[in-house]
Amino acid sequence: MPKHFSPYCERNKQPILEQLSVYFKASQRVLEIGSGTGQHGVFFAEQLPHLIWHTSDMPENHVSISAWINESGLHNITLPVEFTIGRDAWPDVPVDAVFTANTTHIMQPEEARQMMELIASNLPDGGIFCQYGPMKIHGEYTSDSNRDFDKTLKASGFGGIRSVEQLINWGKGMQLIKKIPMPANNFLLVWQVSKS
Repeated sequence: MPKHFSPYCERNKQPILEQLSVYFKASQRVLEIGSGTGQHGVFFAEQLPHLIWHTSDMPENHVSISAWINESGLHNITLPVEFTIGRDAWPDVPVDAVFTANTTHIMQPEEARQMMELIASNLPDGGIFCQYGPMKIHGEYTSDSNRDFDKTLKASGFGGIRSVEQLINWGKGMQLIKKIPMPANNFLLVWQVSKS
């Protein structure tokens, strides 16, 4: 079955929406980096009809993303473009906002750094980036479960949970304007590009 389902997306979509409805209020076009199953994109596009939602991911995830989009019948969400940090060029779509969920800790540190730099250099002045997932604060885990999760991630070959301060250092040209605690020991980081 091409349409995949993530229980994590189902659980976190409403609390994330509550924040996106605030911080993407003035945005017009959003690039989602790592659209995964496609659930988030379809849900947010439906709930935020003023946005054009651009999906992107590795090619192996396109079938599921496309299935969710085609079934939705929505006209404000686009079929996925191929975009893997460290391999592909920034997508040729005009956007003034970026969203990503549960990707930063999957990426290797160099890929996470590249993502922050790409967003800072490709969003226009005033553009908003909302970044969801587990984070460390001043290098410290925010819970024992996140410490255990990080060990599992690294044992599986993933990059692991990044520290907010490290992301700030990598995201030159962006200001962290809000650090919002979210359910299940996650955060939503809200960044704004400042070209001045």
